[in-house]
This record gives sequence, C-alpha cells and structure tokens, in this order.
Amino acid sequence: MSGSEIERTLVRLAHEIVERNNGSSNLGLVGIKRRGVPLAQRIATLISNIEKQPVETGVLDISFYRDDLTTRDVRPVVEKRDIGLDIEGRDIILMDDVLYTGRTIRAALDALFDHGRPKSVQLLVLIDRGHRELPIEARYVGRIVPTSRREIIEVKLREIDDDEQVLLVELLD
Repeated sequence: MSGSEIERTLVRLAHEIVERNNGSSNLGLVGIKRRGVPLAQRIATLISNIEKQPVETGVLDISFYRDDLTTRDVRPVVEKRDIGLDIEGRDIILMDDVLYTGRTIRAALDALFDHGRPKSVQLLVLIDRGHRELPIEARYVGRIVPTSRREIIEVKLREIDDDEQVLLVELLD
C-alpha cells in the first residue's frame, strides 16, 4: 500500500466506525503501542471532522502482558502506564497495524481490562494477514493480505518511520 492508499483506507474505516456506532458520542480509540497509536490518532481526527466533535484517544502498552516475554529479553523493563482516557462504560475501539496470530490482541485485552470495564471492545487493524492461533477477529479491517509464514508485513507510518507504506517482505533462509 502506498501512503495515499493508507489514507483512503483510514477515511473508509472512520466512516465505518461512525456508521456502526451511530455516531461517536460514546467512542474511545485506543492504539496499541507502537504503530496502533498513530492509527488511533489519525482516525480520531477523521471521525472528529465527520461528527464535528472530538474523539478521545489513548495509548496501550502491552509489553507486560505478552505471553512471550521470556523470548523477548532477559529482563524486560515494564512500566504500567495510564492509557490516557477513561474506558469505563464506553465503546472502545482497539487499534493495531497488523493482525497475525492474535497474541498481541489477547495481551491488549488483558491490559485494557486492567484499566476498567468498557461497554464494548471492537478491533480495528490496518492489515489482516491470517494465520490465527487464537479465536480473534477484527471488526474493521483496512486490507486482507494473505501471506505465507515465510513472509512478513512491514507497516511504515510517517509519525514513527518518516515513511508511509505497507510492504510484503519474504524472509530469507
């Protein structure tokens, strides 16, 4: 995906969110750290422009909740942080760049519920690449990209990478 394709996709997703939630009055958008955060911020801006009212966003750090911590680092540094909005009783849309096995989303749900009890949680991903290990499905999907396990999806966003594109990369042996 090019930068302009990403932008068009986010506009479509913002409209879908507004339509399925009958507006934005009870919405909170929560981005999973790292690349879910700029997605949440961009979509919040788009929804605010559509609905003519601000939409709150938050940041969710799931590093403490991952089930693969032992494979990531000897002693991970973990800080529990406030996500930046009150989720109690709200319709929360959790956002990430790529949905793959579902383990990141499982960890995100655990982290989210440690901050309160939302009315509902919906999932938005820019790319769904399949290969689920857990029964997790996104309600809002930018694009479905079938991949092999030898391929990875690289999402580059200007806020983090000073670049804007989605790449399919084949891993070498």
